[in-house]
Amino acid sequence: EVQFVESGGGLVQAGGSLSVSCAASGFSFGTYDMAWYRRAPGQERELVASISRSGGSTTYADSVKGRFTVSRERDNAKNTVYLNMNSLKPEDTAIYFCKVQRGSYDYWGQGTPVTVSS
Repeated sequence: EVQFVESGGGLVQAGGSLSVSCAASGFSFGTYDMAWYRRAPGQERELVASISRSGGSTTYADSVKGRFTVSRERDNAKNTVYLNMNSLKPEDTAIYFCKVQRGSYDYWGQGTPVTVSS
């Protein structure tokens, strides 16, 4: 069974930094690309960043380029994907979700909230 445990969200002032993580289990982590999405209040979920199975390729939404960094760790079976967020803005306030696509099905984490105060 695919499972994700997300952590690290919280409250931060504008201009600050925060990291969120997503520990995965129940599938072969190293053979799948991973992604972070977010859903801001009253808005639809949007792709924030993605990382290839090897970690060698990443993509970012234009709104977070240069501020956010996605990475992944497979050492010691941690099977974790991270999102490091710098220079945070109030518009980054959202619930952040990790996701993996296996075949035609998407598996989502439960989400971790990030609130950026102005």
